[in-house]
Amino acid sequence: MRRCELSQKEIADKVRSNATIDWTIRESARAKLMVLVRRTLNKYGYPPDKQPKAIETVLKQAELLADYWA
Repeated sequence: MRRCELSQKEIADKVRSNATIDWTIRESARAKLMVLVRRTLNKYGYPPDKQPKAIETVLKQAELLADYWA
């Protein structure tokens, strides 16, 4: 697998396993997911100036998939 694919899989797995029932409502749970995503992006060398947009995109996608994961 390429590095990009590994990071995407790892981010998806981390978000899925750490998303609580009310993570879309509770700001603290949302912040925890943001930190997990940011750390994973840093681990794979993602550019810091593009991280806020990437984190926002990941959380929006997770919100759409939240019902499916539950």
